[in-house]
Amino acid sequence: MFKLKKFFFKKPKNYLEEQNTMKKYLIIGLGNIGPEYAQTRHNIGFKVLDKFAQQEDLSFETAKLGDVTTFKIKGRSVLLLKPSTYMNLSGKALHYWMEKENIPLENVLVITDDINLDFGVIRVKTKGSNGGHNGLKDIQNTLNSSNYNRFRFGVGADFGKGRQVDYVLGKWNDDERAAMPERLERSAEVIKSFVLAGITITMNQYNNT
Repeated sequence: MFKLKKFFFKKPKNYLEEQNTMKKYLIIGLGNIGPEYAQTRHNIGFKVLDKFAQQEDLSFETAKLGDVTTFKIKGRSVLLLKPSTYMNLSGKALHYWMEKENIPLENVLVITDDINLDFGVIRVKTKGSNGGHNGLKDIQNTLNSSNYNRFRFGVGADFGKGRQVDYVLGKWNDDERAAMPERLERSAEVIKSFVLAGITITMNQYNNT
């Protein structure tokens, strides 16, 4: 009976073996699960992480509240997360993995789409409003703070009045698809820079590029 109880209440494994919390990082890409959303503007967070994983030969596995993978670089341990909660509950996944892996908020980077930036424009910030973005809104409410690092990827705002939802849940146009490979390469550089050089240097080097 004791062994049976132990099995059912077994603590989920930790993915990051690093003990020093300041060397642990969480990169969360926002998006919606399901093939119908895969190529939409709102899923650029997933797309950036998929590109990074491809470059580093990483494979995601399904875990609680999302798909995750990990890698180590120059003494730092990093967990990549694609939440399975859908966009408007992104904060739930973020909070769970921060707590589970004991990752400080200053070592978290949230990747999201932004209609206030032209397509492909990169903007890294340490704080800011949610801008009406449901994922950022939930993260802000969950953390009770707007002071968290975010990597905003511009998707433009080529839509008419009342068409914002259709636009962000719409698919990339031909010009955007053609430019995407270079923009994803650049985005992968941002992730590495954040982990290795820190948020300030990353902002100075990559903002508006």
